[in-house]
Amino acid sequence: MNGNGEMDVTRAPSLANRRRLALRRFAQKMDRPVFFALGLVSLVTLGVIFVFVVREAIPVFRYVSPSSLLGPAWHPTSEPPLFGALPMIVATGLVTLGALVLAIPLGFASAGFVAEIAPPALRDLAKSLLELLAAIPSVVYGFFGLTVVAPLVQRTFNLPTGQNGLSASLILALMALPTVASLAEDALTAVPKVHREASLALGASRWQTTWRVVFPSAFSGLFGAAVLGMGRAVGETMAVLMVAGNSPALTWSFLRPVRTLTAGIALEMAEAPSGSAHYHALFMLGAILLLIALATNGLAEWFRGRVARQGE
Repeated sequence: MNGNGEMDVTRAPSLANRRRLALRRFAQKMDRPVFFALGLVSLVTLGVIFVFVVREAIPVFRYVSPSSLLGPAWHPTSEPPLFGALPMIVATGLVTLGALVLAIPLGFASAGFVAEIAPPALRDLAKSLLELLAAIPSVVYGFFGLTVVAPLVQRTFNLPTGQNGLSASLILALMALPTVASLAEDALTAVPKVHREASLALGASRWQTTWRVVFPSAFSGLFGAAVLGMGRAVGETMAVLMVAGNSPALTWSFLRPVRTLTAGIALEMAEAPSGSAHYHALFMLGAILLLIALATNGLAEWFRGRVARQGE
């Protein structure tokens, strides 16, 4: 207030500016500790989960040898029990590979269409549809696979049952497609516009620009999208449980019933007495699944770093 009882309009904004400046400095000062704390919480949580799973899995070696865990037979109720995880490891790799063969090309093509070709109105509609696919519960995908995909596979290949590795791969591809497409579209959109303009100015067509310039420039993001899509496929349980057939027999064929690691854990955990050999063997399956995920991510980071170094 001034001497006449009126508000000093020159002083109020300066006070507000000082407050905003103080808040900005506080935020700049605290951002690193906050992000460090959040990152530390994530690492600690992952470490606790890993230690818990490994601790519950190790006692299985009191009952079986390490080599027998990679055996070709899984019969936990036989005498003596057989805990060969090889059929489920092979099945997990089989259906994941089949899903990625379909999901990655379709996801990248969808991302290229949305980011480079589609008009704005159609682009928004396509992105909304992809997000809608990602929001569908896995049990709904399982019902769709059980009632539509499995009978179709059975009729097409004249099989005794349509619940097999191929049906599981098709459903997993459909489930991983939104993840791959959405992340790939973000990677393509992040490519600087000047790269496209330079290519077009040199006489390249729009297709050549997209295929020869935009996609290579976004390789790191596309590779990350493929890895996350693979993680989506490896970790899926309910849909695979409903359409894969759940046979623990060792097979390399897509047209025979299979059982993945996640499906095996979900099927038998409720029936395994706590502390029994069967109980610890199921935790060993979980530990194997964790090791597969960690190894895949580590290999992906190594490969991406190697490609980045070669591009420098």
